[in-house]
Amino acid sequence: MRFLRHSLSGLFLLCLTLGLLAFAGQLVFSAVQERISAEPEVPERRERVFAVNVIDAQEQTIRPILTAFGEVQSRRTLEIRAKASGTLVELAEEFEEGGQVQAGQVLGRIDPADAYSTLERAKSDLLDAQAEVREAARGKGLAEDEVGSAREQAALRERAYQRQLDLETRGVGTAATVELAELAAAQARQAVLSSRQALAQAEARVDQAANRLARAEIARAEAKRRVADTTIVAGFAGTLADVSVVQGGLVGTNEQLAMLVDPQTLEVAFRISTAQYGRLLDATGVLINAPAQIRMDAFGLELTTTAMISRDSAAVGEGQTGRLLFAAMDTPGGMKPGDFVTVRIEEPALTNVVRLPATALGSDGRVLVVDGDARLGSVPVILLRRQGDDILVRANGLEGQRVVTDRSPLLGKGIKVRILNDDASAAADDTAMLALSEDRRARLIAYVEADTKMPKDVKTRLLSQLSEAQVPERMVTRLERRMGG
Repeated sequence: MRFLRHSLSGLFLLCLTLGLLAFAGQLVFSAVQERISAEPEVPERRERVFAVNVIDAQEQTIRPILTAFGEVQSRRTLEIRAKASGTLVELAEEFEEGGQVQAGQVLGRIDPADAYSTLERAKSDLLDAQAEVREAARGKGLAEDEVGSAREQAALRERAYQRQLDLETRGVGTAATVELAELAAAQARQAVLSSRQALAQAEARVDQAANRLARAEIARAEAKRRVADTTIVAGFAGTLADVSVVQGGLVGTNEQLAMLVDPQTLEVAFRISTAQYGRLLDATGVLINAPAQIRMDAFGLELTTTAMISRDSAAVGEGQTGRLLFAAMDTPGGMKPGDFVTVRIEEPALTNVVRLPATALGSDGRVLVVDGDARLGSVPVILLRRQGDDILVRANGLEGQRVVTDRSPLLGKGIKVRILNDDASAAADDTAMLALSEDRRARLIAYVEADTKMPKDVKTRLLSQLSEAQVPERMVTRLERRMGG
């Protein structure tokens, strides 16, 4: 009986096992058939929307700013040099580096002893020349008197000769007497010639004396200048620089003693390109007197002043390019010659131009605009100027368009975008409510339920709000932004 009971129990367990295996096989077969026969679920595809920032294009009249770099220099710089050689016996207290001097101020004196000696000799020579002039004048007067006396004697001799001729004609005189009278008349005429020759020599002596007097006066004037050259005088009011002498030092002729700089008449020399230079010319090709702003950054302290373009260089210069311009500064503004400054020049005004960020222009010379359907369009523009991080462009039909400020390789014509800095969106009330369609509500609920990273309490609150008739617009916008649509 025990054997039979055990056999029946084993048979029962075997049948139960076979039945379970058959049921499991049926379940697997059914699941495979259902998976094969089921239609695949294709998720709904949504167009990708990119977020962009835009700016309203407004045509206006703008004066572009041309930026260049230059060096401050003085329009009046004088080299103070010694006109005479010798020892510096006197120096002004202001004759030092950075000393302020006035126009005509005596800065120093060179030992004038030799110059005064030369002047005294020149005066003595002048006195001799004056005495010679007076003596020559007296000699000329005596020579003139001698000529007059000789001419009177010649006239008497000539009358005596004529009288003898008359006597001979009447038969009273003799031929010998006539010959003697004729000989005396000839001698008288010879005496006149000798007197005239002496007068000519006296006149020549007068001329020589006058020339000597003139040379003596020139020598005296030159000696006076040499005495004056021993005094060093400031040509104009300014500041001394590069002072290289001290009192008691020996200086040579034409040796540079210092530099006199006028700190009030400053200008800036700066170089610009030829294209920039062409924009500063008027219709006749003459450089305009454009206003400029001079700025120098002195370790956080910014020094500024105004200036006016005055002239340009006559030639380009060997090894140089562009044009060298000069701008006369109105006031020094704390700047000194040698300072490196930034020059900002106002160019002639441009009309009907649009100012845009430089990042808005693509390499193809086009900008992207947003149309009424929130899709991008492409507009060709003409680049006129670059102004730092901005550009000035001109294009037909750009007025009033919303231009994308930041270009990226992902953006192109026809792409749908969402404006981040839209004024209407920015002004939307945080408490605004929105009525959702069933499809839109279902998509939002499915996204929230499928988000595994969202906390349970937040997920519960969002699902509760989405189930209501009116849903907060701000919450819907935030969820759709995270969904990518």
